[in-house]
Amino acid sequence: MVNVLFLLLISIPVGFIGALTGIGGASILVPLLIILGIPVKQAIATGMITIIATSAGATMFSIHKEITNIKIAMFLEIFTITGAIIGATITTIIAPVYLYFFFAFFLFTTFLKFDVSDETGNGPSPSRDRLSRLMDLKGSYFDESSRSVVDYTVKNTLTGGLGMFFAGTAAGMLGIGAGAFKVSIQEKILGMPTKVASTTSNFIIGMTALAGTSVYLFSGLINTTVTAPLMVGTTIGAVAGGRFLNKVPDRTLKIVFFFIIVLLISEMLYKGFSSL
Repeated sequence: MVNVLFLLLISIPVGFIGALTGIGGASILVPLLIILGIPVKQAIATGMITIIATSAGATMFSIHKEITNIKIAMFLEIFTITGAIIGATITTIIAPVYLYFFFAFFLFTTFLKFDVSDETGNGPSPSRDRLSRLMDLKGSYFDESSRSVVDYTVKNTLTGGLGMFFAGTAAGMLGIGAGAFKVSIQEKILGMPTKVASTTSNFIIGMTALAGTSVYLFSGLINTTVTAPLMVGTTIGAVAGGRFLNKVPDRTLKIVFFFIIVLLISEMLYKGFSSL
């Protein structure tokens, strides 16, 4: 049985890495809890509720620095919240073994994000769509690593929204923020810069988690003894990661992202096959 102090200590680096990469700490935390012997559905519910706290911690500094785009986040949350409620409901009724493989498959799709090239999206996109113009989905921020102002606009708005719906569904099913998938959608489809995608993803994650948590709360899957220290630790780590984010080159963030995802996929496949 894991104790409170141990959970607190391991959750701090989890929150830090989650905020730094935009993955979200629960994507790392849920597999870790499963390895420690916590039942998969309870681990998923615990991961979901901790996301609410870590999202607030991770975005606090980036909002102050005007990196997070709140207008874009609020639009995308319409899709992710709907998906999260559906996904959490599915998890409460399916066999646990399927969740391991779904987790691994979902994480595998995040390799769409892996691209070690430098920051993209510096300047208005020529393919900006009508809805993006209508809602004025654009922004700019000062990048401390490159010492320059980065301007960007959103494209493929509805396609990106549909992708965020599926990301929200996966988040609700797996008790994670699905930050990796959300960042990929924001970068590859919506055309947002890496750091804006990462911080905006962290903001969206909190609202998505709140919707999914309501389902798990009524299902009796949330263990408050386990959840409390994890919320504290991951929040501390997320605040530190959020403050450190803008000082790290994008290439470094993407390489860290890659190795974390490989490790998590391996863990979930092992647990899945060993449960058959």
